[in-house]
Order: sequence, then structure tokens, then C-alpha cells
Amino acid sequence: MAAITVTDLEVVLESTGAPIIEQVSLSLEPGEVMGIVGESGSGKSTLSLALLGYARPGARISQGSVVIEGTDILALDAAGLRAARRGLVSYVAQDPATALNPSMRLSTQLLEAVDAPRDEALAKVREVLDAVGLPNDDAFIRRRASELSGGQQQRIAIAMAVIAQPRLIVLDEPTTGLDVSTQMRVLELVKRLCAEYEIASIYVTHDLAVVAEVADSTIVMKDGHIVETGRARNVLLEPTHPYSQQLIAATPSTKVRSPWEGDELAAAPDAEQPLLRVSGLTAAYGHTQVLHGIDLTVRAGECLAIVGESGSGKSTFSRCLIGLHDNWEGEAALGGRQLAKSAAKRSHADRQAAQYIFQNPYGSLNPRHTVEAILRTPLELFHGAGGAEARRQIAEALDRVELPRRMAQMYPAELSGGQRQRVAIARALLASPELLICDEVTSALDVLVQSAVLDLLRGLLKDGLGMIFVTHNLAVVRNIAHRVAVLNRGEIVEYGEVDAVLDHPADPYTQGLLANTLDLPVG
Repeated sequence: MAAITVTDLEVVLESTGAPIIEQVSLSLEPGEVMGIVGESGSGKSTLSLALLGYARPGARISQGSVVIEGTDILALDAAGLRAARRGLVSYVAQDPATALNPSMRLSTQLLEAVDAPRDEALAKVREVLDAVGLPNDDAFIRRRASELSGGQQQRIAIAMAVIAQPRLIVLDEPTTGLDVSTQMRVLELVKRLCAEYEIASIYVTHDLAVVAEVADSTIVMKDGHIVETGRARNVLLEPTHPYSQQLIAATPSTKVRSPWEGDELAAAPDAEQPLLRVSGLTAAYGHTQVLHGIDLTVRAGECLAIVGESGSGKSTFSRCLIGLHDNWEGEAALGGRQLAKSAAKRSHADRQAAQYIFQNPYGSLNPRHTVEAILRTPLELFHGAGGAEARRQIAEALDRVELPRRMAQMYPAELSGGQRQRVAIARALLASPELLICDEVTSALDVLVQSAVLDLLRGLLKDGLGMIFVTHNLAVVRNIAHRVAVLNRGEIVEYGEVDAVLDHPADPYTQGLLANTLDLPVG
């Protein structure tokens, strides 16, 4: 008998009764990991929250049952739900920082989930910390969440979900944003704990390669419906639904490069006059040096990828280039002009020449401004354009990033994540830069939106824009970059043409990154 059975589950909008998900049925055995995949808006997260008996504000669970070992979660009152979420079902959020109290000690947060005398509960905490591969001594459990790395925080979140030994754990994109090595460790942890404790698990993700690695079974969702279900390997190798086939076709691979027009630099500038030249760049936080003697170049029309694990120095390097981190030494010349260390001390032309696209468009776009107001800023700042001329350029910029012109009157909260990221790209382009610095711009996007954004960026390269692409995703590197620099502890350990580095890595660190990078299975 299945440990978890979901029957005819439906969630609707309270205002209109329109379904968000409908007629969803599934079952899981003890220890089984089921992957849920689909693009943004497909209903993945709505389904995962409904399994906890929860619907977001403005929505409600209108019908169906979620039976976990004989208990229908949806039939419980508020007190029953609180008890169920402690002992029957647990949840691991995408961002552990939202699930952990940053100022509370780890021991306090973990002990809250254990209903036992203190000595017995503390022994359980130590056991689970050991199980998730973290220290369990007094010094560690007295630390606060804010003192941990992102990977450690995610392990603590998983430990909190496991410690009460629920029958079902729902994991909502728990490895999005993690570097490949940390992601692999988290995935191995999830598989091992589910098998060891016989806990069924729902694993929500937009990354099909993650599903191939962690899931026993898979369901594919589109527009609130399950369109395909089956064993994970079967669905990924032999998808029967056109939508599943579309998702798989859009997933980049570390092994195969998808050619595009302009892939080869048709007229490479003189190597002695690159667009960007960085020489002997070192950077520090306080007295701690974090970058050591960085040397590299970027040509017009070229994409240089910067890769490495969290803490390798990728984002610090990009922030030095844009002038957001000014504690650095060395030389960085753009178009032959030496850049000042701080953006505040750079000339108007230099600030215009290099533009930065942040990883999180939720945070980089002012939520109180319309898209038109957001896009008008670079026009006023760098070109002195206003009125009808500004509106014309804004309309053309929206066309360029393939957004409908009507979105000019919308606010960021009314847009999807992929649409927000396109607005951020359009804002950067309206400055007419020479160099675009992209910091993990596709890491939180589903594969279809990611594919569309990569197509857009490739078109910009064709137009002669230079690009630095900071990422931990080597499959994306293979499909966007011409050259790649691999950073480890603030030093470039490998640097060269993408195909040469990824096909024949010389440094053990690069070899380790490739070994931990997930790909879809092949027949």
C-alpha cells in the first residue's frame, strides 16, 4: 500500500474560481523520491504547498484528498494541521535563509522539532547533524544560521525536516543557486536520508538533470495538469508528451554545444587591443585577500565565462569590474581607458560603457516603478532622452528583448521571473554599453525561459557587445561562452577556449567541477 496518496486535488483562485491545479492524482511508496518538473506557472509550487494543506493568499484548496498513512491532511482542522506538519509532513524551502532564524542558535531551532526530554532530544539533534554531514559538537550547534554558508544552511533546513521522521518531505527547488559541488552533496544527502529513514519525498525543480540524478519517478506539469508521469529515466529518455519533449530539448548539455549565428567570432579584433584587459587584479575584504593576480581579456563580440564554486571569487571579481567593490589593486582597462576602482569615481562614459545584470531581478527592479519608469532611467542618465523620444526607445528595447509593449505600464510584481530578467537586460542595453556583466542571470529560471534568455544574449554578442558571464552552470557555459576562466579560491586555475577546457580539463579543480555537473541521461 502506498504511503502517500493524492486524489483529484484541485486549487482555485478565490476571486474567480478559476483552477490553478486540477485533477491531480499521484501516489508514493516509502523511501520513494518523486520529481515534479515544469516551467514557471505550471503549478509545481502550488501542488507542493497543497500537500501541506496550505494554499497561498488568494487561493484555496477546493477538492481532493492528501492521505498520508491513513490521515487525510485536507480534512484536519488548524490544530490537526500543525500536528501533521510536525510529524507527518515536512517542507524544505528553496532559500534556507527564509526558513531559519538568523539570530537563533541552531540547537534551539532543531530542538523545537523534537518532542522528547531535552537530553534525548539533544542526542537526536546530534544524530541528525551527523546524518546530514555537519559537525555535531557543542561549538557548532551553538552557532547561528547567519554564521553558516549557503550549503550548510540548506543542510540544516533538511535536518529540521528529517528530525521528526515525517512520512513525507516536500523539497521546493532546494539546490537552485547552489554551485555544482554543493548541489551534488545535497542531492546525495536527500537520496540517502529518504532511503535510510524510508521517507517519501516530493522534489520540485526546473532542472531536469537534477531529476535524473535524484528521482525514482517523475511527473511533468503544464498549466496545472499532469501531462506525463512515469519512472524518471523513462520519462527523460523516451518522453511521449510534446511538452515533455520541449523541456528536454531546451535543457543545455555540458557535452554538446548548440551552434548559433555569430558563434564564431567573424572578425576578431587585434589581440593587442581587446575591449577589456585585466592585469594583476587583487582584491580584499578588510585584510583578507580574496582575489590573487587575475589576468584576462575580453574581445568585442566575445563572451567570457567565469566559473567556480561559491566563495571562489566570481562575484567579487565582477563587482570590482563594475566598481561596486573598490578594495582592489591592479589594472582594468575598458576600451583602452583605465577604470577607477569605485563607480563613484568613474567618468560618465566609463559608467555607461560597462553595465551589470544582477542574479535576482526581484531585488534589482524598483517595485514601485512601472517598467517604463525603470527603462527611462538610463535614457535620461546617459543620453538625456525624454518625452516621445524616450517612449520610442523604450518600445524598441521591449521589442528587442521580446516583451510586449503593453508591459511598459506594468509593475515588476505583475511580471514573471523571466519577464523581470528581460526588463533588467533591456535597462542595461538602453545605456548603450560596450561590456555587459551577467551575474548568474539564468540560475533561477526554468529551462524554457533560460533558453530564451540565452538566445537573446547570443544575439547581443552578434551585435558586437562584449560579455562576462558569471555562472556555476557548465552546461550553460558550453552554450553561451567562447572562452572560460575557472576560479578557485581567488585564482584562475584554468583559462582557455570553452571546448578545450570542458573536453580536456587540465586542472584537478576543473575536473572536479565537471564530475559534479549533472547532465540528462543518454540512451
